[in-house]
Amino acid sequence: ADKGTATFSDIANEVAAEYGHWLGDAFASGGSAGYDHKAMGITAKGAWVAVKRHFRELGKDIQNQDFTVVGIGDMAGDVFGNGMLLSKHIRLVGAFNHLHIFADPDPDTAASWDERRRLFQLPRSSWTDYDRALLSPGGAIFERSAKSLELSPELRRRFAIAEEKVTPNRLIVAMLKVEVELLWNGGIGTYVKASHESHAEVGDRANDALRVNGGELGARVFGEGGNLGATQAGRIEYALAGGRLNSDAIDNSAGVDCSDHEVNIKILLDGVVEAGDMTVKQRNLLLDDMTWDIARLVLRDNYLQTQALTVLESQGRTGVDEQIRFMRAIEHAGLLDRRLEGLPDDEALAEWRGKERRFTRPELSVLLAYAKMDLHAALLASDLPDDPDLQDDLVRYFPPPLQERFRRRILDHRLRREIVATFTTNSIVNRAGIAFLRRLAEEGGHAFAAIARAYAVARDAFALRELWQAIEALDNKIPAAVQTAMLEETMLLLERVTGWMLRHRAQPMAIGATVAAFRPAVAALRRKLPGLVSASRRRSMRRAAKRYEKQGVPAETAAQIAGLRTLAAVCDVVDTAQAMKLDAIRVATVFFDVGEELGAAWLRDLLGRLPIESRWDRLAQRGLIEESFRQQRAIAAAVLAAHDKGPAGKATAVWIAANAKQTARLTAVLDDLKAAGAADLAMAQVASRALTALAGENRPQPVP
Repeated sequence: ADKGTATFSDIANEVAAEYGHWLGDAFASGGSAGYDHKAMGITAKGAWVAVKRHFRELGKDIQNQDFTVVGIGDMAGDVFGNGMLLSKHIRLVGAFNHLHIFADPDPDTAASWDERRRLFQLPRSSWTDYDRALLSPGGAIFERSAKSLELSPELRRRFAIAEEKVTPNRLIVAMLKVEVELLWNGGIGTYVKASHESHAEVGDRANDALRVNGGELGARVFGEGGNLGATQAGRIEYALAGGRLNSDAIDNSAGVDCSDHEVNIKILLDGVVEAGDMTVKQRNLLLDDMTWDIARLVLRDNYLQTQALTVLESQGRTGVDEQIRFMRAIEHAGLLDRRLEGLPDDEALAEWRGKERRFTRPELSVLLAYAKMDLHAALLASDLPDDPDLQDDLVRYFPPPLQERFRRRILDHRLRREIVATFTTNSIVNRAGIAFLRRLAEEGGHAFAAIARAYAVARDAFALRELWQAIEALDNKIPAAVQTAMLEETMLLLERVTGWMLRHRAQPMAIGATVAAFRPAVAALRRKLPGLVSASRRRSMRRAAKRYEKQGVPAETAAQIAGLRTLAAVCDVVDTAQAMKLDAIRVATVFFDVGEELGAAWLRDLLGRLPIESRWDRLAQRGLIEESFRQQRAIAAAVLAAHDKGPAGKATAVWIAANAKQTARLTAVLDDLKAAGAADLAMAQVASRALTALAGENRPQPVP
């Protein structure tokens, strides 16, 4: 899709047209009537989204703060050239391609950016076209063909070289090892391997003399805009040494994503042309007009995918155990070859516990990809892509101008099933994690399509898209770790509500009708939540909100996040209100009172604090939490049935007083548990049985 491959795209499309292939000039993207990736700078911009995230999580805004860079490539290149213009705060201290070495030990940030832009706009430029008068003292541009290079004192200091004369290869290796903030790869070749790998294993003989080990790489961040800049083992070694990077497939995915959109848009618009509602010339003009709409959609995908990796990376020991379990599951399903993908074998995993080792971002990049392939295949084989309630997601895939003008044609798109499956897959895996689907499928025996429907209901009924946008709007305004913590809170709600929908709703679930039944009530309860819960719970929520506010989170967003764990219970409230034909606010008042007065909420808080050492502990923990909700709901229904008139705020207290003998047994167990200090799952199970007994066969008689 750049100026080289565009020619081949046109040839391929001409052949497709000769054969009457239905794809027409969508057969190969990026031709003369397609999107020019270099002109858009889309691949570089996608990789830059990843680079900005790395630095944001390091506490630096590279769009507003200077930072040092070593680069691989030159300004004539698509990824390198576009990339080195994406921030006016780049201080490019060194770069190399196959012909030259650029060295500028202390660049003038503004002047060097202007000069790089001039070279980018100059046809077939090279580093020798750089105005040497703009180089800082001691700077130089060297020929790689030279036998030796004489280095200035400034260059020796910059690249930590003692010798006055070095070979070109020696200078390049020093550049790769020097401490800078970013290594930007926009060239061709593999320059990083693992210390245990031989050069022969890498398979790039031309660069054997330049290649360094991952642990030797000096940059804090590695942006891999080009393909295969490092071996996977080299990436992992660099990450374990403290470097920040993804895999190349993550960083430079924007080009492929752009082509994906181009092909699907051409398929759509060619139907319009065939119907006589548009000429080919008009189609091409519309394609051109939508260039930056397409870019925004593509870069949004990059943003969300790298954000998903950050959340995965932040998960604790239990999260790592689930990631390992997921890896083994897809391997057993025949989808993954661990050795081929550079993932740890069981012997290596056995050593992880003692070392507190976790998956690195390059490893998580691989698992993320397999999670998406796994889910996409399952959804495509199901009836979910035909669900009319997912039509809006199909439309969302396309840029706004097409959404407005051609909604009906979008709904009839001949690849609509594939697009819906892709959109749904990205939403679930990016937002809920790689193990979410298989975990729920394993625990409840649910099909992936059923879980996907329940996820869509949870997301939309609880207006999570709006909350995610509010969190993401805080980039560079609050610490990135705080944003990640807030995203993890939304994941907890997603899991709780998705599981609830699978247990309490008939399958296959009607997504639209279920959202319509819950969303208004959830919104009303969210607004009134502080007034519905107990004083102690209200204080707890306020403390949590204040902690977020102190980190710079706006008060409204902080309050929403602080209330999510409590809000997760409102599915039971709404369902009970609908079943008993009662006002949801009245039901909520009693429901939350029961949780506080009879200790169900306290028990859940305790369970949430317990150390979880294994998957079995986690399963037991989840089971007890769900059981506490079930029993709280049953008792609340009994209270409401017995006290259907009068103030809701007094109903629970009246009911408990009338049934003091039965509730006393539960109170005694909880008092013993509180007095014990350190608790464990076994003790929590005893308390859970006491709660179950109160709500079960020995349920007290209604208040007279």
